[in-house]
Amino acid sequence: MKDKGTDGTGTAGADERSLHDRLLDEWGTAIVDGVIAPGERLPEPELDGENPSRTVTREATRVLESMGLVTVRRKAGATVNPIREWNMFDPQVVRWRLSGRYRLEALHELSQLRSAIEPLAARLAAAHATSEQWAALTEAAIGMVSHSNHADEPEYLEADSLFHRTLVEASGNLMIADLADVVATLEGRTQHELMPKTANQEALDLHSEVAALVRKGDGDGAEAAMRRIVGEADDAITRIARG
Repeated sequence: MKDKGTDGTGTAGADERSLHDRLLDEWGTAIVDGVIAPGERLPEPELDGENPSRTVTREATRVLESMGLVTVRRKAGATVNPIREWNMFDPQVVRWRLSGRYRLEALHELSQLRSAIEPLAARLAAAHATSEQWAALTEAAIGMVSHSNHADEPEYLEADSLFHRTLVEASGNLMIADLADVVATLEGRTQHELMPKTANQEALDLHSEVAALVRKGDGDGAEAAMRRIVGEADDAITRIARG
């Protein structure tokens, strides 16, 4: 017998996929917000009266398990893990935290991580960046300027994310580059109105400066400018959050 929601070939269709994503978001958000406490079992889905199939619930549970959010045991089902067991670098976990009730704490933690990673990445990029990466950094900095009067909209965010993603990838360090998805996850500021409508001019100038210094091979200068960027970003979050 086929699970509910599969098509004639037994392959999950578009509706089933949508249910999977919605269930994953429902459970993931509830876990990171503390609605489902460590040690508690995952509750029955509440998707506007829709009932996901066993296949969908199993797949969603497996994804949560891969993130370290739950542990699945035979007969016991899936129970929520303590926070120390979560994969905090998983991009989806980052997004859930940035969209949840503890988003300010998550944003500050992300800023602290960036302050440790990105200045070093900028120094290394000055020695290892390819011509294509130089061009991408410059293009992203220009894009930020072009959309600076709408810094709280997606076009600015896209350019900003491209800049930071390119920078860590240009470091030449595979472990640092592997954090690209984390350091470039900036949408939490936009989604929760923690970005100004008009971008800070100093921050714009510093992004352009980092791109130029990386191209010149000035590691000291690129590191210093990048440190100022991440410091300004964390200060901006605090100012806007306090109103």
